Amino acid sequence: MTTRRTLLGLALIVLTAGWLRAEADDFSGTCRIRMSEKTGNLEMKLERGNCKGGDDCDNTQTTEPVSAFNGITVADLGREGVHLNAVLTAEAGTLRCSGSVHDAELVGDFTFEPDKSFIDRMREIGITGIDPEKLEVYAIFRVSRDWVVSLQKAGVQGIEADNLIALRIFMVDEEYVHNLQALGYATPAADKLIALRVHGVNPAEIKQVQAMGYHPTLDELVQMRIFHVTPDFIQRMKAKGFDNLTIAKLVQIRIFKLAE
Repeated sequence: MTTRRTLLGLALIVLTAGWLRAEADDFSGTCRIRMSEKTGNLEMKLERGNCKGGDDCDNTQTTEPVSAFNGITVADLGREGVHLNAVLTAEAGTLRCSGSVHDAELVGDFTFEPDKSFIDRMREIGITGIDPEKLEVYAIFRVSRDWVVSLQKAGVQGIEADNLIALRIFMVDEEYVHNLQALGYATPAADKLIALRVHGVNPAEIKQVQAMGYHPTLDELVQMRIFHVTPDFIQRMKAKGFDNLTIAKLVQIRIFKLAE
């Protein structure tokens, strides 16, 4: 399972890379694919620009299950010198990484063929402002029309071309939205959902907090995660004799280290 820290790193890579675009029509560069010893999935790194010199270099990294690719298997990465053509096909387009295996890593060049009809399909559901340059990132992070529609049906507002990647990286889906709704929360807007996911707000912990008599707002839930106000911490503060422990007071106890 990809950790929240890893996901945040991926998001920062995407956002700071300017949609990974060195030039408007640059759909090529170098690629590396290797197996992750921790997850058994394939780690893919794409680079373009003057990466060797350290300047003018855009890159992205992602981890994909082996099944996401055609033309490559884990066994292939053990065949030194073999030529492979790994193909990742998504709604937004097709990415190909072609090269040779060296030291259990496929090293070569990639090309991306955008499916510009995806722009029209997304426009049909109200997502505008998608240009061809975004399609490569959409393909890598599996932005799909059905996924967007599922969020819209769940009542999520504010879904835009520019926040689709963050929504996808932080695994915002209809199940997460429905879980929040079941806990009594109005459907959060897209950017609020991203913030909740970034900070690791999860329904299981919310249930625990509510069972203790608290009903934190969404903003308070984020604060609680930032300052590590957990159900266990609340119990310990009550055991220490703190009275009238509101969420705000619990956060202050953490900020000013009053429990130490």
